[in-house]
Amino acid sequence: MIKRTDWTQQEERGNTLLLRAMTWLSLRMGRRASRVLVHLCTGYYMLFSPQVRAASRAYLSRVLGRRAHWREVYRHLFTFATTIHDRLYLINERFDLFDIRPQGHELVDEALESGRGAFLMGGHLGSFEVVRALGRTRPGLRVVVTMYEENARKINATIAAVNPAAQPEVIPLGQIDSMLRVNERLDQNCMVGMLADRTLLEDTASARCMPFLGKPASFPLGPLYMAAMLKRPVIFMTGLYRGGNRYDVRFETLADFTHTPREARAAAIEAALARYVTLLDRHCRTAPYNWFNYFDFWQTAQAADTVEAAEAPATAKQGAIAARVARNAYGVRRADVQHARLAAQETSDA
Repeated sequence: MIKRTDWTQQEERGNTLLLRAMTWLSLRMGRRASRVLVHLCTGYYMLFSPQVRAASRAYLSRVLGRRAHWREVYRHLFTFATTIHDRLYLINERFDLFDIRPQGHELVDEALESGRGAFLMGGHLGSFEVVRALGRTRPGLRVVVTMYEENARKINATIAAVNPAAQPEVIPLGQIDSMLRVNERLDQNCMVGMLADRTLLEDTASARCMPFLGKPASFPLGPLYMAAMLKRPVIFMTGLYRGGNRYDVRFETLADFTHTPREARAAAIEAALARYVTLLDRHCRTAPYNWFNYFDFWQTAQAADTVEAAEAPATAKQGAIAARVARNAYGVRRADVQHARLAAQETSDA
C-alpha cells in the first residue's frame, strides 16, 4: 500500500486569530520593533513542539558534523520565523527594508528571451518570497507557483490578506489538470516555481535515493519528469537569509530539456536530480540555518536504501512503473500531455 509521507500528515500549527493579530501588529510596529514577536514565536516552538525541535537538532547535527546546541536549534527556528515574518513586508512591497543581492539572474533573462518560460526549481531552503519579490521589481516577469497547499493554509491565507493583489497564482500539485495549467503558463512565458525536495508518496518508484549531507535521502522524480515532458529549461533558485535585512538570491543552471530526445530523457532526469541534490547539499553547508524541513527527512530513505541495495538495476518495465507513479504523484498524466500538445499545436496553427 502506498502512503503519504510524514510531512503531508503533519497538522498545521498556529491559531488563525493569533496569526492575524501578529500580522496587524507587525505591519504597524515596523520590521525592527516587531521582531520581538518573531522571538516569541520561536520560543513557543522551542517549548511546545518537541517533534520540530528534534528534527531541527537531527538536521543541524548532521550538517554541522557535531551534536547541535540548543542555541543553534533556536537560531534555526528563528531563521525560519524571520523568513515568514519578512513575507509580510515583501508582499506589501516594502522592498526598501531589505538588502537583496542577486547572483545569476541573467539565466532568468535568457529564459525570458526564448519566449517559452522556464521552471524555477528550489527547495525548502531560504525564502521563496524574496525570489518572487526580486521578480516583481522587473517588468515582464511573471512567476506562477506550484505547490502542495494542505499543510500551510492558515498562514498562507493570513499573509494573503496583507496585499491580495501581490499574491501569486498557485497551481496545486496532484490535480487532473495540473500539468496542462503549467504548460499554459509556460507558453505565456511565465516562470513556474516549484519546491522539489519533498516526496509525496512512500513508494520507491516515485523517488530516487540520493546521498545528501552524508546519508541517503529520498527525492521526488515528478518535478523533473514534468519539466522533461514539457521540454523546458530548469533553473535552480534559492533566497538565503544572511542575518539582519540581507538576502542572497542565487540562480544556477540545473538542466535544459528543450532538445532532449525521448530516448535520452530518463538519463537526463537522473543527471538533473543528481545536480539538484548536489546544489542543495552545498547551500545547506554554507547556510545551514536556512533549511526548513522540520520532520525526519531521512526516514523514508531507509526503506528505499534497503530495497535498492537488495535489488538489481531497474528494468525497462520497472522504469515505466516509476514514471507512471511520478506522473500520478504530481498530476502528470498522459491525457494532460496530449491536451498540452494539442493546445500548443492549435496556437502555432493560429
